[in-house]
Amino acid sequence: MTRFDEPLKKALGDKTAAPLESALGIATVGELLRHYPRRYAQRGELTPIASLEHDEHATVVGKVSAAMRRPMKNRQGTWLDVQVTDGRDKLHLAFFGKGAYVAEQRLTPGTEAMFSGKVNIFASGKTRRVSLTHPDYESFDETPETAEEFATAPVPIYPSAQGLATWKIRRAVRTVIDVLSLEDPLPAEVRERHGLSPLEAALRQIHRPRDMGEVSKARRRLKFDEAFVLQAVLVRRRLAASAWPARPRPGADDGLLRAFEGRLPFQLTEGQLAVGEEIAADLSLEHPMHRLLQGEVGAGKTVVALRAMLQVVDSGGQAVLLAPTEVLAQQHHRSIVKMLGDLATGGMFGGTMVALLTGSMGAGGRRSALLDAASGNAGIVVGTHALLQEHVQFADLGLVVVDEQHRFGVEQRDALREKGGGGRPHVLVMTATPIPRTVAMTVFGDLEVSTLTQLPSGRAPISTHVVPAAEKPRFLDRTWERVREEVGLGRQAYVVCPRIGDQEGDEGDLDKPGSEEERRPPLAVLDVAEALTAGPLQGLRIKVLHGKLPPEEKDAVMTAFSRGEVDVLVATTVIEVGVDVPNSSVMIIMDADRFGVSQLHQLRGRVGRGGLPGLCLLVSEAPEGTPARARLDAVAGTLDGFELSRVDLEQRREGDVLGAAQSGRKSSLKMLQLLRDEDVIEAARAEATTVLVGDPELDSHPALRSELDAMVADEKAEYLEKA
Repeated sequence: MTRFDEPLKKALGDKTAAPLESALGIATVGELLRHYPRRYAQRGELTPIASLEHDEHATVVGKVSAAMRRPMKNRQGTWLDVQVTDGRDKLHLAFFGKGAYVAEQRLTPGTEAMFSGKVNIFASGKTRRVSLTHPDYESFDETPETAEEFATAPVPIYPSAQGLATWKIRRAVRTVIDVLSLEDPLPAEVRERHGLSPLEAALRQIHRPRDMGEVSKARRRLKFDEAFVLQAVLVRRRLAASAWPARPRPGADDGLLRAFEGRLPFQLTEGQLAVGEEIAADLSLEHPMHRLLQGEVGAGKTVVALRAMLQVVDSGGQAVLLAPTEVLAQQHHRSIVKMLGDLATGGMFGGTMVALLTGSMGAGGRRSALLDAASGNAGIVVGTHALLQEHVQFADLGLVVVDEQHRFGVEQRDALREKGGGGRPHVLVMTATPIPRTVAMTVFGDLEVSTLTQLPSGRAPISTHVVPAAEKPRFLDRTWERVREEVGLGRQAYVVCPRIGDQEGDEGDLDKPGSEEERRPPLAVLDVAEALTAGPLQGLRIKVLHGKLPPEEKDAVMTAFSRGEVDVLVATTVIEVGVDVPNSSVMIIMDADRFGVSQLHQLRGRVGRGGLPGLCLLVSEAPEGTPARARLDAVAGTLDGFELSRVDLEQRREGDVLGAAQSGRKSSLKMLQLLRDEDVIEAARAEATTVLVGDPELDSHPALRSELDAMVADEKAEYLEKA
């Protein structure tokens, strides 16, 4: 009998196991059985040859129509040309040497088989020749099924790799699944409530189905498994967190917060007040708050966070605001000091110091900021990852606010949390990238989620248009005319580019160009600024801003832009979040198709902040009808960040969303799709909560406990544990 955790080398032998581990990273029986078929072929159902793409590694089901020897071009001898058909198009298979002799005996006309190899497509005029050179192959007549299976059963086609054909994976699966023995981690009562197959049965159904109905039943169980285990990890994390100690921070009736609110020049929205009450209640508890604050660009998250920080300061503690870039940290510091006025300098209400700490500060300023943090003199400390260094100490850290948390690595976020001394600090995570509910439930399932959808009064609408620079050059000319018109009205503009201009590459979260986008290099800040200064924007005050400028120069440029001393700021995505210049009314994004949907939405939110109508122009050479152009049309078509977040997620791997890029592993989701399986996720979360509340240590569910412990030991769970 084999177990899930049994090494493949023991179950299959070194010779069979080695290719699976080297090509696919599969090292255990469980990993092999979780390597599910990508699709299923039916006998007589042939792969459309027209659907094959150049250079892809494909598994093709086809029927041999002819096989003939052809002479070599440059030397003596012959090679075998086997022609395979799908009933409409031809696929040529080329075999040489001994391989040609064997193929000639096995691949006779009429033979139906699977062929696996790298696709080569030669196209010239109306001629399109599709070929595989020395493909692996297996005739259906040679497969080891019973007569019944051969006649009716779907044939699983597995994700494979060069040198490891799908039928070799299938044979390995057959070897272990026939002697599999495992205890089902999903409690029997949960299976019964949802009409789910036992796990062993589901694995046999997915790998050796008698019909597609069995495949459907198996997928239903395996989807629920993925959702349930992931949600159980997060529920267990939340229950454990409720037992951690934290000092309550209830605030004061006549403290800084009350004084600050009395000076606000605007009314807080109903949403800001409601979320503020949730946070205030959390801060008053004896266990640490773990809350995600998400909302539309410009929804006023910073004010909500500042009110929370002042409540902590009123309770005798300190608050830290962690920003991903120096530009954003400096912007936050300026914004907070401005909002607090003399409360930030110890005015008549006592006030509190707001310190700034970044990695590139001068020795004197850095020493002073460190001293203010350690002594407690600074009630609020704003900074970058410099705050995470071991020698940075706090007198009484009560609240950690993390802005744009996805920009920080796992260890970075956790390091600051550990600076709370005897008790854990409260944690407020902010993101301006709206997240669909099921994604928030999955990625941030151990956090309470607050959402701001209502924009403060004074926010003007933003109109967005795609500028097809290649198709209609005149539209690009008009773009720069619009910039001049806005500047002529006393307003300011941003021009955003993907790159700085040196050989280091980009700064943004750019989409990697696919085959449709393999053209010129992306536009760069330095080049564009130079061209605009000498060309269409000649005479305007133009400055550049990017992450590699010295800190004092970055600060000087942003200060000058904020004061209206710069007409056009040509920048990278360093201005993506947090930058607030009410007089800016135009955002031009060059090579817009090289940015992701959410990033475009973030950038667009930098304009329309001061009551002035905003204009965002997405300049692109992407042809109409391409996925890149469709992405831009989606951004231009709506200002709803939550709708755009769904578009964004549909175009990204689930693993990206779950933090695989940070954990260094593939996504743990094989079956579950976060947007399409919302009902599964909600049901799994409810069941996981019921099980864990009734049995926190899972003493009555040892198989489930083992499954969760294995996940927590994995790098993926390390991300979930610390996120």
